[in-house]
Formats: sequence, structure tokens, C-alpha cells
Amino acid sequence: MEFLGYTFDIATIISNATSLVIKIALAILIFAVGRWLAKKAVGLADNMMSRSHLDETVASFLSRLLYGVLLVVVILAALSKVGVQTTSVVAILGGAAVAIGLSLKDQLSNFAAGIMIVTFRPFVRGDYVEITGHTGTVTEITLINTHLTTINNHDIIIPNGEITTSAVTNYTALPNRRVDITVGVGYDADIRAAKNVMLSLAKSNSMAFTDPEPIVRVTNLGDNSVDITLNVWTTNDDWWAMQCELLEQFKEALDDEKIEIPFPQRSVHVKGLDQMINQMSHSQNTLTKD
Repeated sequence: MEFLGYTFDIATIISNATSLVIKIALAILIFAVGRWLAKKAVGLADNMMSRSHLDETVASFLSRLLYGVLLVVVILAALSKVGVQTTSVVAILGGAAVAIGLSLKDQLSNFAAGIMIVTFRPFVRGDYVEITGHTGTVTEITLINTHLTTINNHDIIIPNGEITTSAVTNYTALPNRRVDITVGVGYDADIRAAKNVMLSLAKSNSMAFTDPEPIVRVTNLGDNSVDITLNVWTTNDDWWAMQCELLEQFKEALDDEKIEIPFPQRSVHVKGLDQMINQMSHSQNTLTKD
């Protein structure tokens, strides 16, 4: 068959078209079946991660990552069936991944730190923690940063990379917590009476543990006071309330016992002060006589 001076072999065209249609059909079939198998594999992985009690954030990320990798493999298999050179496609994807990784280096560092946080769980949502000098309740943990809410309702966002390279104090990781209250009394005060007041109030508090029992000790001989420290255990939920309650009771009880909580004070000695006073008095007397 000739058309515009070109000769066409109908049989060859039909054969090539048939072969191309078959390849496209097989590629579509490979994509459809591969996508279905990828979803099944991800569902199976989700069930396994759920049984292992893995954190929801990590489980969701790993599921999406697994599905994405499997889908890329399926697409490459389908394209190779059509005749596309997948080697060049893989090279392009690899180059793009390297470029993206370099441009998002800090974010990838935070991302890796987020994986470690949700895996090893130094804290969870609801914990009261101190991180990089910030104190608050953990309200959200993402793979990039962590949100803290302070007691005055400020939202603090801390990159996960900073968290894994600094000390973390988790105040609520354990169910019980010790209250430490230090009160300074004057050097002329009855220390035994002050200790008995503090100890009796702690023992009578309904939120205080009896085992271990409260302890009161003299912990420091300061410049202006004798420091007496109470150690008493309670639950995490009652820690703040009991501390405030005992502080108020200590102040009232010590006032009733006439035990002074001294202010910081200094005694200043000026050399030659008596001589200066005598000279001023002599000068005043001289002026009066004149």
C-alpha cells in the first residue's frame, strides 16, 4: 500500500499495533494487580504494627512509605512491559531524591529525630516535661517537631532535632513525685519546734504518703537563716496542690509559734565611724559657743 509516495505494509502495521495493544494491556494489568497487591501488603503491615503497639504516627508514616515504594516498583514494572527504559527513569528519580535531600537536610534531620522519639518514647502526649529550657505539657508529637503547652497557655514548638541532642526531664513519667519545701528560720528560733510544726502538718495532710513517711532535716546554715527542708511524697496529680497548701500552712503555723522567717540582712561596719561622730559633735559644740 502506497500513500504520498510511502509504501506501507498493512500486515506489519497490524502486527505492530496488535503487539503494542497487548503490551499496553499487560502493562495496565500489571499496574492494577500490583496496586492491589501493594494495598494488601500495606494492610498486612498495618495489622502487624498494630499488634506490636507501635506509635500511630510511626505506623502511619511507615505504611505510606511502604505503599509509595511498592507503587514505584509496580509503575516501573508496567513501563518496562511497554518498552520504556526504566534505567533512565531510576537515574532521574535518584538524582531528584539527592537534590531534595540536600535542600531539606535540616528537615530530614528533624524527621529522623521524630522517628526516634516516637519509637523510643522518652515522653508521650499528656506528659509534663522540660525540654531545652522550656516547660509544659506535650500536646502533639509530629515527625518534624513537638508541641508543648505551658501553664499560661503558650504553644511552644520545638524541632525534634534539638530534642534528641538535649536533656529531657519528664516530670510525669513515674506515678509518684516528691515535694521538697525549704523554709528558713532565724538563728535564735527553736529549731526543734519549727521541725515539729512542719512534720506534723505534712503527716496530717490527706495527700501525703505515709510510706515513705515525711522527713524534715536541717539542710543549710545560711547567712541569714537556718534552712529546714521537708521531703514528702505524693502522687503526680496532687504534687502542685499539696505543695501550695503546705507552704501556706507553714507560714501560718510558724507565725502562731512566733518563729520568725527572716529577711536577708547585712551588718555594715564603718571603720572610724566613732571618730567621725566625735569630730562632728565637737564642731557643732564649737559653733554653738561662737
